[in-house]
Amino acid sequence: MGVGTRRASRSGGSGRSGAPVGSADGSGEPDAADAGPGVHPDDLPDGLVVADEYGRVVCFNAAAARITTTAPSDAIGRPIEAALPLEDLEGRRWWQLTDPYGGLAIRVRQPERNLLLPGGREVLVSARYVRETPTGPVRRLVVCLRDTEARRRTERSHAELIATVAHELRSPLTSVKGFTATLLAKWERFTDDQKRLMLETVDADANRVTRLIAELLDISRIDSGRLEVRRQPVDIGAAVGRHIQAHIAAGQPAGRFLVRIAQPLPDLWADPDKIDQVLSNLLENAVRHGEGTVTIEVAAARISDAARLKKPAEGTAVTVSDEGPGIPEDSMGRVFTRFWRGSKRGGTGLGLYIVKGIVEAHGGTITVGRAPGGGARFRFTLPVATPAYLT
Repeated sequence: MGVGTRRASRSGGSGRSGAPVGSADGSGEPDAADAGPGVHPDDLPDGLVVADEYGRVVCFNAAAARITTTAPSDAIGRPIEAALPLEDLEGRRWWQLTDPYGGLAIRVRQPERNLLLPGGREVLVSARYVRETPTGPVRRLVVCLRDTEARRRTERSHAELIATVAHELRSPLTSVKGFTATLLAKWERFTDDQKRLMLETVDADANRVTRLIAELLDISRIDSGRLEVRRQPVDIGAAVGRHIQAHIAAGQPAGRFLVRIAQPLPDLWADPDKIDQVLSNLLENAVRHGEGTVTIEVAAARISDAARLKKPAEGTAVTVSDEGPGIPEDSMGRVFTRFWRGSKRGGTGLGLYIVKGIVEAHGGTITVGRAPGGGARFRFTLPVATPAYLT
């Protein structure tokens, strides 16, 4: 028998838009969205629609109203196929296809799938058939609705990542392929200096590809919560000095860097390779995108605002600032997101996202603001994380 063809029972829900979860039909029996007694349907984050044994809607919570743009008062008491007109992606009416009240008596649920609301808006729908006996008639139909916007944002982010990776890989791989093919075909025609130049270019492009792959692996670990931190004693001052010397060796003037280390510093236990990655990214950003003097300050800090810590603890704070144009105020909230670029001067836009993930994996925090000289100012703080056996 199709939905709503039986004699209707106007047992409209109580309260705001239905009975409390656990007794959507007033029977006191738990339903599929069993969140414990006393939880009102309007408190649920997902849309909840419950129909009685006659196919009439007895519960239509606030989330369902938001997702469907239908007021609960317009849905309560109506046949569910009228209150919730759903179609599959091929335009077929969903309730006629599934026939929850007249279909197979052994069915207990409908798995989550994409369906369409009027106007073509997609929504994720799952359902449970509540029966008093395993093959008895359906006493309640419990439908869960979820907006697809969050999933679409995730899919767009993945698509952007794929497009970015493809673009960043194409250039160096084209260069590598071109130079190697040329060398193999015309090796004797080039001088040693020309061969060296081409091989150095191939080596640099191979390093670029390697860095991109490393970034992708880091993003995967950060997103899945599998970023491992191998803590060891870290001399943060010495690490800063090494990175500055690397920039000087690459051609930056020594006078462009100003280092201030406030002694004494607490003993810091962190992953040295990942801290190097953080420092490398922040200093490279300051050198490439900033102007004037790049100032690096290292000092002890008291961490009192970290939610994971029970009480204030010792930490180390590192600040990297420059004297360039800085970051626009309206962009500061997006600095640590994927693909954010402070300028059009290259880069994947993934570095600061990874930096934030590494700092937070250590239990620390990172912020961005405006430096006294007008440029960008990044500050990250790490708890000392001394192992228990040393305390």
